[in-house]
Amino acid sequence: MALSLGVDTGGTYTDAVLIRDERDVIASAKSLTTRADLAIGVGKAIKSVLAQADVSADQVTLASLSTTLATNALVEGQGGRVALIYIGFREQDLDKHGLSDALKGDPALVIAGGHSHAGSEKTPLDVTALEAFIDANTGISGYAVAAQFATRNPAHELEAARIITERTGVPVTCSHQLSAKLNGPKRAVTAVLNARLIGMIDRLIGRAQDTLVDLGITAPMMVVRGDGALMSAEQARERPIETILSGPAASIVGACWLTDTENALVSDIGGTTTDVALIKDGKPAIDPAGARVGGFRTMVEAVAMRTSGLGGDSQVHVVTEGLTGGVFLGPRRVVPVSLIASEAPQVVHDVLDTQLHSSTPGEHDARFARVVPGIPFDGVGEREAVLIERLGDRVVPLDQVLRTRMEHGALGRLVDRGIVQVSGVTPSDASHVLGRLDSWDRSAAEKALELFSRKRVGTGDRISATPRDMAQIIVDQLTEQTALTLLETAFAEETEDFGVPPEQLARHVLLQKGLSNHRGLLALDASLNVDVVGLGASAPSYYPAVGERLCCNMILPEHAGVANAVGAVVGRVTFRRSGTVTSPSEGKYRVHLDSGPQDFTESDAALTLLETVLRQEAEGAAKAAGAADIRVLVERDIRTARIEARDVFVEGMLTVEASGRPRVAVG
Repeated sequence: MALSLGVDTGGTYTDAVLIRDERDVIASAKSLTTRADLAIGVGKAIKSVLAQADVSADQVTLASLSTTLATNALVEGQGGRVALIYIGFREQDLDKHGLSDALKGDPALVIAGGHSHAGSEKTPLDVTALEAFIDANTGISGYAVAAQFATRNPAHELEAARIITERTGVPVTCSHQLSAKLNGPKRAVTAVLNARLIGMIDRLIGRAQDTLVDLGITAPMMVVRGDGALMSAEQARERPIETILSGPAASIVGACWLTDTENALVSDIGGTTTDVALIKDGKPAIDPAGARVGGFRTMVEAVAMRTSGLGGDSQVHVVTEGLTGGVFLGPRRVVPVSLIASEAPQVVHDVLDTQLHSSTPGEHDARFARVVPGIPFDGVGEREAVLIERLGDRVVPLDQVLRTRMEHGALGRLVDRGIVQVSGVTPSDASHVLGRLDSWDRSAAEKALELFSRKRVGTGDRISATPRDMAQIIVDQLTEQTALTLLETAFAEETEDFGVPPEQLARHVLLQKGLSNHRGLLALDASLNVDVVGLGASAPSYYPAVGERLCCNMILPEHAGVANAVGAVVGRVTFRRSGTVTSPSEGKYRVHLDSGPQDFTESDAALTLLETVLRQEAEGAAKAAGAADIRVLVERDIRTARIEARDVFVEGMLTVEASGRPRVAVG
């Protein structure tokens, strides 16, 4: 009997499942994700499924991990402090593709160097400037190196990485190792985000592996990539950027396995994000432009998915302008008041009671903050250090933490780095008030929503009469924002071009009237013409209303709450490696390799060498990840030009894919 263990570590919950012989889910469990020490939540979930199934740890033959932590970090702007070495580009290129935004004020060095399109050195690498920059910057958790035309010749990236490693010992990400495609600024964005995630994902994987060993599980551990395929834990540590959309991709794989659906939209609601993707002909589509998450377009191969900052733990913002007011959700995740109250009941209830006795609503009512234990604060500024000292090791009401407007920015920077967590009202709190959830402290949620309901709109009236009314307003807004996300995805995937952006089409008055079955001089009807598979622990609570709003069939499969963990172990190990042959002059065919360009006089010889190298790399990566029975597919894209009645070779792009199911441990 083969027993596969799937674990998914999300922003709020860690899920675990046991699957027997790749056919049946025999146990599933949830545990709160413990940010301070992820191993605690992982261990609790694993122990629970082992106990449910009445099996011993040594009977597990395969373990696999999916995670939304990388996705959440990019959505919320979190991660370590990084530095970019930008070789052969111009200063103004830092603004391309959101590179300056990705740096978030972290240091960057633009220096001479780089290569030409043909792979020859354009300008020598400015080693002196590089060394001076390294010595002048401290507190860097990861370096990103991107050189002009590094995919044609990576020599300068490799040399810069060698120098950085020798002088600092800090992890270095080279852009050419993440993608074989041209577009230096976009590769640089991907490298920066990879460098920012290295510490976080390394801690997660390391603690997960330690937990497996402590529990007596000796099976190899795999990690889900953003395209739904599996890789080894060691490979994920080197390229954490490839785990962005790991959790969502696993949910798509899990949805296919759980429902056998051929065509559907899959909507997975977590604590931080809602992820929507299209399954067509039984397969999720890969985004040809690269994964987009947190506002950044990367060069990572991943499931074509729209990720929005909307989840059960999204911060609720009250809108008091206008005659009726309202709320909107996200994009930042906060700790639900009901959850933090279950962990620090005396402090939270005392504060809420005091705020309820105040005659006027406060700006920071029902909001708290705490330092996350175990997260280093190296390199924080003076204002940030003051806030950390103010918080200590306690849960503190936000109005006691922030004393000036300038400290709001400092708090935001601490939250971005994952050093501090803020607590506030969320849809999870609303669900407790409505009786849909009973996991945490319902009384605290009711007090918090009473504080929110007291806020006044433009007419001077309260925004709602009771906490229960306030809770319904929040849940209705979650329904509306989820429906809009699904509509945007549907319009983005339509084969017909409507000439209007999906975001505008989803909100168009005629569509909204049609969804409401308008009847006047015109009869307007509209619906989503595809099934929706709702996933996530809170899907049964929220998604029936979404199906009604969109007039479509909503599928809520058994084990929908642990679909990510299911998808973590039913996928395949798959590695793709790409390379290019160019023709810099007539009769010369250049193969661009990591070891440098090689020239041939025949195109077939050049293509044969490239295929051999790529095949070795793809098969080697698949074997290193633990794949068995590896199958290899080769795709050739040869571009030619018609000149004087003959076809002339211009460029050849080869992609080699090696895939297989992971080997299982044998007792």
